Amino acid sequence: MKKKMKYSILYPHKNTLTRKLHPMLTDVKCRNAICPPDRRKVRFADTGGMYLQVSPAGSKRWFLKYRIDGKEKQLAMGSYPDVSLTSARNARDTAKLQKAKGNDPLQARKLEKMKYLLKTDGTFKSIALDWHAKQLSQWSDGHGARLLRDFERDLFPSLGDRPIEQIHAMELLGVLHKVE
Repeated sequence: MKKKMKYSILYPHKNTLTRKLHPMLTDVKCRNAICPPDRRKVRFADTGGMYLQVSPAGSKRWFLKYRIDGKEKQLAMGSYPDVSLTSARNARDTAKLQKAKGNDPLQARKLEKMKYLLKTDGTFKSIALDWHAKQLSQWSDGHGARLLRDFERDLFPSLGDRPIEQIHAMELLGVLHKVE
């Protein structure tokens, strides 16, 4: 029977070198972190792509850097000390689990925020009417009435009663092409 060897035994120099070059943050290091006035910002790295960004004004914010489809993204996780080091690491782990499941943590957060802000039943029609009501004060009366009429004639018959999460971009594009 073949015995499995630990990574640190096979490559001891990599593990110790990584720890020496990038030691994990501690609460004391976070509390004492400062940015010199001549620098725009300073980043203090933790593990797993997480870092504490400090500005010359003294603000300290947690970020997670990750990649999806080759594009680098940055997820803000809150301000220190409101979000402690332990809480930031927990948020990092949650985001990494979302990413492992194939979901973009940034998009998931935006979707949750949108769901929270929407006080409607979530159908395309209710969201469109809510948006129309909010924008109405910025338009002329004629434009507002014309836009509502166009919605009722072109969009609401095919998309109005469907939940917004179930409408795909290609579907919406198909409806818009019919209008053209």
